[in-house]
Amino acid sequence: MADRIILNPVSYHGKGAIKEIPALAAARGWKHIFVCSDPDLVKFGVTAKVTDLLDEAKIAYTVYSGIKPNPTIENVKDGVAAFKACCADSIIAIGGGSSMDTAKAIGIIITNPEFEDVRSLEGVAPTKNHAVPTVAVPTTAGTAAEVTINYVITDVEKERKFVCVDEHDIPEVAVVDPDMMSSMPKGLTASTGMDALTHAIEGYTTKAAWEMTDMFHLEAIRLIAKHLRGAVQNIPEDREGMALAQYVAGMGFSNVGLGIAHSIAHTLGAHYDTPHGVACAMMLPIVMEYNQECTGEKYREIARVMGVEGVDSMTQEEYRKAAVEAVKQLSADVGIPAKNDRIREEDLDQLAADAYADACRPGNPRDTNVEELKELYRKIM
Repeated sequence: MADRIILNPVSYHGKGAIKEIPALAAARGWKHIFVCSDPDLVKFGVTAKVTDLLDEAKIAYTVYSGIKPNPTIENVKDGVAAFKACCADSIIAIGGGSSMDTAKAIGIIITNPEFEDVRSLEGVAPTKNHAVPTVAVPTTAGTAAEVTINYVITDVEKERKFVCVDEHDIPEVAVVDPDMMSSMPKGLTASTGMDALTHAIEGYTTKAAWEMTDMFHLEAIRLIAKHLRGAVQNIPEDREGMALAQYVAGMGFSNVGLGIAHSIAHTLGAHYDTPHGVACAMMLPIVMEYNQECTGEKYREIARVMGVEGVDSMTQEEYRKAAVEAVKQLSADVGIPAKNDRIREEDLDQLAADAYADACRPGNPRDTNVEELKELYRKIM
């Protein structure tokens, strides 16, 4: 089977990139834009950095901000109703993965109304039409949702998250402007940055990885190792480096999938509302240790781009350990906790079953089972 790459048709990068938005909207003839953003970004004026530009250009828009940090089925349904009510013809998603995932689901349902039951989008849904034309403007350096064909929705009733994979949902335009990320607090910068690292390392080691995606992932790992610590300290050049790093990671993993660090992180978010990046960071070194026998020489290259010296003189056991330790050190340096005290022994059966059913699990380099997944959870209890 042929390898496949799907990327945004257009993307803009660098400080001030959002200034391109009015012209690109006008060039496409958009008359009324549906702006998806979360309530905190609206409250603190981050969303206004874009809507002020629309005001200046006299482009009509409606803001929808009924979005939770782990967006729910109800958030999507309410957004679909709001989109229809304002007769919009396009979407601008401003925020982290929550805003962009919600926008993707709304955009798909509007053009594929037979999928109005949000649960029907789980997995690889057979949609026929591309989503509503969308501009994605990330405000965090981690999810890379602006360049991926994936989105994640929380089913509150069933206490689970489900992953949707659809080539029709990728935003038409990505606008990656580090100025939109400058207000991120330290904790969010750290957790989203570790999410990006998890994307890069899992994408690099997944069963579907190949030469082109390896190139993206190794460069993303290198950039994250170089810039995440400084980004947490709000150093401008490191913010810019992380903005690029997370996008490059997305260029890779969106096309080859992820692994069980993400499967487990999804369940922790659904059951305990654990921030996704924190959950990924907790699990990444544990899953790396679990997977190491199925990764060939890849951990040597991970260690190399993370700045470990002398990897070519190391044994396989040594460079694998060095790669894991480099990840642990970076996570500790940016303040990620190593344990999750909300996990209960009586929850493990359900957690492990949900992780095994997660769409990311089949791509893991090592085949797993429910019992082994339970043991991985125990390592962060």
